[in-house]
Amino acid sequence: MKVAFVVSECVPFAKTGGLADVAGALPSKLADMGHEVILVMPHYRKVKETAPDVQPTGKTVSVPIGDEIVAADLLETEQNGVRFYFIDNDRYYDRDQLYGTPEGDYHDNAARFMFFSKAALAALKALDFKPDIIHCHDWQSGLVPALVKEYRPKNGFFLNTRCVFTIHNLAYQGIFWHLDMPMTGLPWSYFTPDGFEYYGKINMIKSGIVYSDVVTTVSEKYAREIQTEEYGCGMEGVLSARNDRLFGVLNGVDYDVWSPEKDKFIAAPFSVDDTAGKIECKKDLLKEYGLPYNPKRPLISVISRLADQKGFDLIADDIDKIMKLDINFILLGTGEQKYHDLFTRIGKRFKKRAGIRIDFDNALAHKIEAGSDMFLMPSRYEPCGLNQIYSLRYGTVPIVRATGGLDDTIVDYDPETGRGNGFKFSDYTAEALIETIKRAVKLFADKKHWDQLVHNAMTCDFSWNESARKYVKLYETARTM
Repeated sequence: MKVAFVVSECVPFAKTGGLADVAGALPSKLADMGHEVILVMPHYRKVKETAPDVQPTGKTVSVPIGDEIVAADLLETEQNGVRFYFIDNDRYYDRDQLYGTPEGDYHDNAARFMFFSKAALAALKALDFKPDIIHCHDWQSGLVPALVKEYRPKNGFFLNTRCVFTIHNLAYQGIFWHLDMPMTGLPWSYFTPDGFEYYGKINMIKSGIVYSDVVTTVSEKYAREIQTEEYGCGMEGVLSARNDRLFGVLNGVDYDVWSPEKDKFIAAPFSVDDTAGKIECKKDLLKEYGLPYNPKRPLISVISRLADQKGFDLIADDIDKIMKLDINFILLGTGEQKYHDLFTRIGKRFKKRAGIRIDFDNALAHKIEAGSDMFLMPSRYEPCGLNQIYSLRYGTVPIVRATGGLDDTIVDYDPETGRGNGFKFSDYTAEALIETIKRAVKLFADKKHWDQLVHNAMTCDFSWNESARKYVKLYETARTM
């Protein structure tokens, strides 16, 4: 098949979350399976920094945005059998961040991503790439399926194209006021309760759900959860109405990038058969954060977008009780200003045992996965989660709340049977979190059981192979719609 990914972020070019990891890994896996794959994304300032060798194609696309005709150059590069194309428009994308600042979203995100959706389809025509499947991701490309539906009978180029839409996080929906409707270029007939109207506003993720041929999300449990009022974010009725086309496919991991045997960022390699290098990685990580090494003190780490979703209010409620457990705590992340302030205060209060970096640093993220003993993810909800899967391969034991993909991937360790790959709790309370951390710290002191748990974790296989095969089957299903 010919598959075009339309996506707002992708490693190694630009990243805010797990969407970028998926966009960086799945296309190359599909290419390995013999499919012809291209990816279209914005040419952010970050891309200029991370990929200065991107080349012009000599092609320009122009699309109407309201009363304007807005142009963009089309740039390209190739990696791992996939052609990457970038929509280059400095007015929309030459900014410090992808979607906004810690104070809030960019005011013109409607124009930025309506333009992106229209320009991406124009790019496919300019490249004469007639896709069998356009695979869209999250609200930033949610307009694409509606545009394809509108264009299909008017232009034979997309006559045989079908759309698959993946929800990575339903909480972020791209909701804009109705007066932005002219920028879509679509008739007002799309602005109805059966279309992408939502309480008098445009809802971009609803557009993706309603007008795609197949809808997926990033774990089987999350696919069930989002059809309920608790997790549906107002979309539960829309999703339930389309549940015959809604599928959960667990994200995979690129073990060529996330594996301690070959990781270029860590202090020493190690494997499930020889974990000695993990001690050197722990020493190196603690040195990076200016903390002393104590072999009896477990190191618990967090790498995350700092947002309410991630359960940081639980940590804030009882950080004193957590730190009384004689642990080291390390955090790397950026997000909401209130959490920047919170963790900065924690770092100052516990400066001999806590290290805080309000930043995103890919190399440091690898060092944290390799050098930590435990990885904390107490999420209120988690569509899939990738860091718990990375942690497993590095023998860094996950401590998670049983929701979404965390529940699908982590099995609570049972000392009596020796089965399980982490620690898990269900109630969204600080008490449940602390009791689970206590269990983990207690087991850390029991070398026999801890070694068994680390072995269990490192032998888990969450590679992209099976997930990619499931996506191919769903592409085939979409083509029959």
